[in-house]
Amino acid sequence: MREAVPFPFAVSLRRLLPQASFVGCTNLCVTDAVETSAEVLQGTLFAVIRGTRVDARNFIHEAIMRGAAGLLVDTPILDTTLPQCVVSDVRSAFSRVCESLSGEPSRQLSIAGVTGTNGKTTTAWLIRSLMERAGYRCGLLGTVEYSDGISSGPATLTTPDSRSLAQWLGRMVQAGTRHAAIELSSHALHQGRAAGIELAAAIVTNVTQDHFDYHQTFENYLAAKARIIQHVRPGGIIVLNRDDPGAWSLREQVLESTTGISFGLNPTADVTAQIRDESLSGTRFRLKIHGESIDCATRLIGRHNISNILAAVATCSHLGLSLEEITLGIESFRCVPGRLEQIECGQPFDVFVDYAHTDDALRRCLASLKGLTPGRVICVFGAGGDRDRTKRPKLGNAALLADVAIVTSDNPRSENPGAIIDEILAGMRESIVTPRVEIDRHAAIQQALKLAQPGDCVLIAGKGHENEQIIGSQRLPFDDRQITREILRERWQPLARPPERVNS
Repeated sequence: MREAVPFPFAVSLRRLLPQASFVGCTNLCVTDAVETSAEVLQGTLFAVIRGTRVDARNFIHEAIMRGAAGLLVDTPILDTTLPQCVVSDVRSAFSRVCESLSGEPSRQLSIAGVTGTNGKTTTAWLIRSLMERAGYRCGLLGTVEYSDGISSGPATLTTPDSRSLAQWLGRMVQAGTRHAAIELSSHALHQGRAAGIELAAAIVTNVTQDHFDYHQTFENYLAAKARIIQHVRPGGIIVLNRDDPGAWSLREQVLESTTGISFGLNPTADVTAQIRDESLSGTRFRLKIHGESIDCATRLIGRHNISNILAAVATCSHLGLSLEEITLGIESFRCVPGRLEQIECGQPFDVFVDYAHTDDALRRCLASLKGLTPGRVICVFGAGGDRDRTKRPKLGNAALLADVAIVTSDNPRSENPGAIIDEILAGMRESIVTPRVEIDRHAAIQQALKLAQPGDCVLIAGKGHENEQIIGSQRLPFDDRQITREILRERWQPLARPPERVNS
């Protein structure tokens, strides 16, 4: 259990939540709020959230015993005299309470919120990099890292829980940071985890299939993504991908108080680019924005990454960066951990590790590498257990772009990894070449690297920056990048060493 860090401010719930009703009191003034009973301390507000797996009503007695000052509920609890604040949506109200307890930091920051099926992390990192290259301190909250602009730590969720989110934004303000890039997942948006957060910019990178185990339908998933638009402050911008049907369909929801900006390789987009040269070393393109154009170079590869760059450019231009500052930022940006991260250990072929775990992301990665590789493209991939089963055959179908596909495990969790692989293989029946199957992920990576010849390219997809493999209830250390380096060093680096001199 984490240590609950206290908030710096107090809040009146009647003033903050005027539509709320109260039971056992006429108001509640609180200095702390939590959604986990084990974190309740004397005087804490306990948010009674009914989740998909855990119903906090079962833990009210524990919260009372630990000294809760009151309950935040959607239905009055009859068997307690503890003061209650009754609201229609506990999650959203809890988020607003946490934001207020932190001093409403989002109103003191220029926050760029990024959502989308793919590209959130790279776009958020690009925004931070461009802002910092121009001399502005920028915080970051996302899949890989949380940072207040000065200190950072590993992420636990793509979007933190409401309490942590508000406290990280508060840390940014205290650190003197004035800009931030945050990833907003569909789960977080649907659950109202960021309900109290105000954005200067909302970016939708793309919307394709993912998380149907949670949202059930594409329409529900798209509606969850669309909620980001409601967070944009008057005068802010909503940045939509002109090339993606899902993202572009949200243009009708752009608020009158905000400005819609399009980006993409479609020449009609407000921010666009013409690709001049592509290789596995990077991409050269001509950037066009606000009637101006300039030549740019980036170490990133793949047209999907040019799309991510354009989203960041549109955002940072609105935040005040000049075209020259933007260009310098693009050229100095290296890569995001686990996002087409190149592994180089002296081998005569290319190796990349990528987080691609949807069919759209895998297809884009493979298409990019296929067009830039003189030899074969060898792909190692799997699908997560206890997650959207409908995308498994689609992942298999996307992997048909590879010359050699090795299907393996990727966080099977409580499911049988062999059964998951069978569902993936259902989408690969039209393959001319029979896909290889190796349940053990380490052995699958080893097999791919052994198969690779000079001029080939190996893509190890699905886990990216992750450093564990979840099997059953166990979280076992497992980092695709580290394992790949170990295998490559054992085979190739001894060959590069000069012979040792023997003294006579």
